[in-house]
Amino acid sequence: MDQSKTGALIRKLRLEHGMTQKTLAEAIGVSDKAVSKWERGFGSPDVSLLNALSSAFGINVENLLTGSLHANEIDGGNMKRIRFYVCPTCGNILTSTGVSDISCCGRKLTTLAATPADEAHMPAAEFTDGEHYITFSHAMTKDHYLSFVALVHYDRLILVRLYPEQDAALRLPKIRGAKLYTYCTQHGLIQATIKS
Repeated sequence: MDQSKTGALIRKLRLEHGMTQKTLAEAIGVSDKAVSKWERGFGSPDVSLLNALSSAFGINVENLLTGSLHANEIDGGNMKRIRFYVCPTCGNILTSTGVSDISCCGRKLTTLAATPADEAHMPAAEFTDGEHYITFSHAMTKDHYLSFVALVHYDRLILVRLYPEQDAALRLPKIRGAKLYTYCTQHGLIQATIKS
């Protein structure tokens, strides 16, 4: 940890949040002299204070230790570049359209890589009433089921959550050129095409 970089980052974030040294010190339980010392690069926060500091500023501890925040490039807005993440602990579904550091339950998540659909994960679609009625012949047990189905087009994402012991069936609007993704709890992210 570079004390001067970390101190400069603490000062920058404190000012961005409209805090004085005293208000920051009170929020994390130290003296304002300690905050001043850190900001001038003459010391660094104790390890026990890192979580409180990261919470106060809304950044992760890793960025606080390195003393830098790296901004991502501006996202072009194309939803077809969407990335899916699923927390292995709680099953939370997260998405991003650009490069990002995503974490859940204290773990950094990696982008799911989509594989082509096999017979067990291939959707069957029937076009009725202006939309697709999509079914899967996939098991929906508590240990092995489809967690979600997502329809992705350049400007939108439609995500439908599925649950164990329910039918693996859903309705989606007909959108030409859209990609269909499913997430199997045992086989990961799968990309398929809708054939009706």
